[in-house]
Parts: sequence; C-alpha cells; structure tokens
Amino acid sequence: MNILQVSGVSKTFPGRNGGTLALQATDLLVQENDFITILGPSGCGKSTLLRMVAGLDTPSSGTIALDGKPVTGPGADRGMVFQSYTLFPG
Repeated sequence: MNILQVSGVSKTFPGRNGGTLALQATDLLVQENDFITILGPSGCGKSTLLRMVAGLDTPSSGTIALDGKPVTGPGADRGMVFQSYTLFPG
C-alpha cells in the first residue's frame, strides 16, 4: 500500500519572465516501511517538495496524497523540522 503518492508535482514561484521554477514535475511513491532520502544540490527543490508534502505550500501542478487522502494543508498526521541557523556548526 502506498503511504505517500506524489504525482506530477511541480512548483513555480511567481515573478518576472514567467516566475521561478523551483521543482520540475516529480513523481514519488512511498510504501509502508520504506526509508527514503532526498538528495540533490542546493536549489533543486528538496525543501520545496517537503513543504508541499507537509501541507505548508501548494503545488503549481500535480497532486499529493497521504494514506489515499489529498494533502490540502498542514495536519497532525505529519511534521517537519525546519532548517535554521541555530543548528550545530558543521
């Protein structure tokens, strides 16, 4: 059973010249007991994708479903730890 299904999700932030493409159309299936890692260079859309899965941002296109229900906003069934300058130095 798919716990998380991301289908054709993309995000473009409004702005000049058509805006800024933050995440190209992305598909992802996470099944029960899966352990996944999202890797990529700075600015490739990792945090944008996680914010949309958390319900803190909305996709420009595509759908996100958690346990078969559409993600339309934040919920008590998921959480997110934010990046911050207060993390331990590297």
